[in-house]
Amino acid sequence: MSYSTFLFLGISGGELVVVLLLVLLLFGARRLPEMARTFGKGLRDVRHAADEVKQQITDGTDDESLQKFKQKVEKEKKEIEDITGSVSRKL
Repeated sequence: MSYSTFLFLGISGGELVVVLLLVLLLFGARRLPEMARTFGKGLRDVRHAADEVKQQITDGTDDESLQKFKQKVEKEKKEIEDITGSVSRKL
């Protein structure tokens, strides 16, 4: 995690040191590397899963479907502009 991530979580440098010392005292120096590996592996798995979801989304959107969606949006936009234009002319 970067420093900006800790700031986002509301954890300052001093608080981070205190938390790390408490973890060291509770679990001991021998288990700390094992816990860090487990945490790193879990984080890597989450990132891998997120990358897979992004790839599936990217693969699922081809140019033809995007063109159809764009045409539908343009059609709806024109209909809304026609309706709002006719309402404003009546006022």
